[in-house]
Amino acid sequence: MPADPRDVLSRPAPAPDVTVSYGDHPDQIADLRVPAGSGPARRLVVVVHGGFWRAGYDRRHTDPLAVALAALGHPVAQVEYRRTGQPGGGWPATLTDVLTGVTELPRLAAEALPGRVAAGAPLLVGHSAGGHLALYVAATAPAAVGGVLALAPVSNLAEAYRLDLDEGAVAALLGGGPADHPERYAAADPRPSVPTRTRTVVVHGALDQQVPVAMSREFVTASRAAGGDISLLELPECEHFGLIDPASAAWPQITAAFRSLQEDRQALTQRR
Repeated sequence: MPADPRDVLSRPAPAPDVTVSYGDHPDQIADLRVPAGSGPARRLVVVVHGGFWRAGYDRRHTDPLAVALAALGHPVAQVEYRRTGQPGGGWPATLTDVLTGVTELPRLAAEALPGRVAAGAPLLVGHSAGGHLALYVAATAPAAVGGVLALAPVSNLAEAYRLDLDEGAVAALLGGGPADHPERYAAADPRPSVPTRTRTVVVHGALDQQVPVAMSREFVTASRAAGGDISLLELPECEHFGLIDPASAAWPQITAAFRSLQEDRQALTQRR
């Protein structure tokens, strides 16, 4: 494992094969990566990057993750979206951009990568704030999502606001706290949307200092109790960034969790 887990955020990776636009704004784009090998067409994987919805982070920091997922044989799209701290970012555009991108990208990817993208709803892989956005899309448009791998997701916006994660990140996204905009929290927060109808695997490191693992424990427990198709894989020796690092000790468990989205229900180690 790298000495500094954050190294993955700036690690060089091969350039994407093609970039497509799903809207008119410069940030309404996605980078596509051709799957390794010459196997049959497979469903698109949409990677939703984190960074607490802020303009200081973009899809580039998920390049190593996207390359590794393409090496597993899937076409991959790294979706970009408008973020807070830039014109048009925040409520509601940050959320609607990702929703639109996930809806449009299977068609766009099939056109750009002929013969490599299978029909069907894409699989979403979201990290941190990107995990929140993936859960939001699955709750808002479940027919448009084939499965979600949520890596340390911000799965309770009201609690994240209370904890002041990343010094006001949720307030910047939604324009204030739950008392200021209850309707925005109700619409954007995955927590009131349980049970999770889309098959979902949540992976969270017990050593995470950015998003507390207790948030995932509570979210998964509530969704399972309500009948949701969801599992929690808790990694006792992992922090926040190892979940998106193919060089980390956690990577074999990440790939196993990803594959479980496509198989009959697979037993995953659950620690609550």
